[in-house]
Order: sequence, then structure tokens, then C-alpha cells
Amino acid sequence: MNLLIAILGLGFLILIHEAGHFFVSLAVGMRPRSFNVGFGPPLFKLRRRGIDYAVRAIPLGGYVKIPGMHRPAAKDVDLVFGRALHAAPELVGPAERLKRALAREDFEGAAVPLKEFRQRAEEAGAPGFEKGVQEIEDSLAPQAYWRAPTWKRVAAIVAGPATNLVFAVVLFAIVFAVAAGKATTTVDRVVATENGTTAPAQLAGLRAGDQIAAIEVGNTWRAVNRPSDITNTISHSGGKPVTLLVARNSRAVVLRPQAARKTEGVYRLGFQLKAVPLGTGPALWEAVRTTGFVAKDTVGSLGRIFQKQNRQQVSGPIGITRGLKDAVNYGWGQYLLLLGFISLSLALLNLLPLLPLDGGHIAFSLLEGIRGRAIAREVYERVSAVGIAIVLLLFIVGLSNDVGRLHS
Repeated sequence: MNLLIAILGLGFLILIHEAGHFFVSLAVGMRPRSFNVGFGPPLFKLRRRGIDYAVRAIPLGGYVKIPGMHRPAAKDVDLVFGRALHAAPELVGPAERLKRALAREDFEGAAVPLKEFRQRAEEAGAPGFEKGVQEIEDSLAPQAYWRAPTWKRVAAIVAGPATNLVFAVVLFAIVFAVAAGKATTTVDRVVATENGTTAPAQLAGLRAGDQIAAIEVGNTWRAVNRPSDITNTISHSGGKPVTLLVARNSRAVVLRPQAARKTEGVYRLGFQLKAVPLGTGPALWEAVRTTGFVAKDTVGSLGRIFQKQNRQQVSGPIGITRGLKDAVNYGWGQYLLLLGFISLSLALLNLLPLLPLDGGHIAFSLLEGIRGRAIAREVYERVSAVGIAIVLLLFIVGLSNDVGRLHS
């Protein structure tokens, strides 16, 4: 059940990201052709008012297909009509006329040979031409993305990360207002199991309602004066046995020593401290502060990604899902908090100025707006190749870290 909740949480983050692109594209007049959660073959597909909605087999993202993302080029004809041309040689004439029109950027004139190509392909029963015709028609349409004013293009693309950013702030505010405001030294809940084994806090005999007064690590007792003393002492215990002195029902109780376990790079015993909820205003302000702090830290970490210590902190889909699954054990507040962190990370990652990420499309739209003319299609393709390589590298690093943690 915890795994299902984790997967649904990730799926919802992808859903709202793509919904941001989708609804803003509609609002500025760039009617999307499809809304997709996942990649690969569709598991479920529905067509409403000319728009295809699909859930696909590979749940590693999603996309909204906006018509005419790139200026049409002559080489597109061979790419999308190769199968039809091979099956029906009589289509070569209109195809060549279409290529010449696109080569000289006569986009209005290109509509004539494209229409002729469609008619002859239908008469010849040529295979696989419908999708290609639709793609070129979309790129030639007045409402195509590449033809839209800069502000419309930027608005449609920035809407995805912006939605994730706003959602993160909302989640943080809910948690601070209801569950996790100002921390105390009193235990709220004890995790029964972690990663399939009994949690150290459970083995030590810790109970909900215990107030932690002191902690012993390495034969040295440390008094607890504030909640941060608890988290800092345990996280820096280095795997040594930890002994807790707690106040329980007005009497002091020394618990059985247990070594903290390293989870996601942090030593933990497996319990959550009680927090005093904040009011609506303070909760919102704390959510904004937290968002700013985490964003700054995340951007700094991305800048140091090639350092070994920072590289080991990168997580892939397995690690993210596992983290959400573990967070469910600590209660809905911890789960929503982690979901907010992931939503914020998703927004920041997508804003990197790399194609095919959202940040790359934003950067190119702004550059074209400043230049007053389009950037060559070949430049888009070369920059996209570099961007895809970097994104794949991050994915491979995250996946290798996930596999390493599974065996640690």
C-alpha cells in the first residue's frame, strides 16, 4: 500500500506539471494536440474535442504535445513520409515541391503541395502518411508554437515548472499549519519497521508521548535543550549505539541502546517529534522561506554535481519512490513534506537552460525575441543533443545510486 501511495504521489506531480503547460497553452491560443502521462505505448487513451488524453506504459514523466514546436524544414518531409514514398513513388512529385517550398521558407505556399500530397496518398492507399501530414500542417498553422509571440511561448512553457513551484509552497504551508510547525522534544510517533526490518527506536522501547531529555553516544551524555539537539546528535552518531533518556509519565526511563541506521545518507532511529502547528499566516511565510532555502541549496548542489559527495546524493526514480514509501511510515505530514521537496526539485530541474527541458525552450524563445528572428533549426538540434546527453547522465547517476542503496 505504501508503494502505491508513493507512485500515485509522483504521478500526481507529473500530472499537475503537464496540466500547467496544457491549460496555459489553451489560454494563449496554442491548442494542444495531446496530454500524456508517461511515455511509450498507451495503456489508456481518450479523445475529447480534438485532443487526445493518454496514460502510457513508462511512468517516467509526461508531455503535452503543442502544435508546431519547431519551424518546419525540408528534411522533415523525408523523415515523416519515408514509408509512404517508398510504397507509392507517385508521391515523389508533390513531396519534392513541398521540400522546395519549405527550403525557401515559403510557409504559405507549402500548403498547396501538402494538400496535393494528402490527396494522392489517400488515392494510392499509401501507409503511414496521416500523422506526418498532421505534423506538418500543425507546424504551418498560424497558431503554431514557433510563430507565437515570445510572451505566449514563454508563458506556455514556464507554466509547468511554475505549477510545481506553487504546489510545493502549498504543501509546505499545509504541513506547517496542521502538522509540522514548531518542533518539540516530545515523540509524536515511532516507526514500527523500516525497509522491512524493525526500526531501532522500536527496538529501544521508545513510545509516543516520551519526552527526550538526554542522549548518550560513545559513552558521552548530551543534554537536550532544543529539538535540533536530538536530530543533530542522532544524525552525527556515525552508527554508534545511541541511548535515550526520556521522561515518561513523570518518571525518568533509560531506553535500550540501539545503533541508528543510515537511510538516504542520514542516520536515523525511526521516530518523529511532535510539532506545534503554526497559524495560517506564519505557516505560509514559513513555506515561502523553506522554498527559498531548499531552492538555493538545490541549485548549489547541481552546480557541484561532479563532486563525488554531491553526486552520491542524486536519486533516480527508484530512490525517489523508495523515499516517498518510507515517508508514509512517518505519517501524512512527512509524506506531504517530501512530496513538496520533490515537486520543487522537479520545477528547478526543468528550468535548467538545456533542451529539451522547459528551461531550454524558455531560453531559446527569449533569444529569438531579442534577435527578432528565428534561430536555425540545426542549432536547436545540436543543443538538444547536448542537453539530452546531460539529462541521461543525471538519470544514469541517479539510477546507479539507487541500485547501490538497495544493496547497502
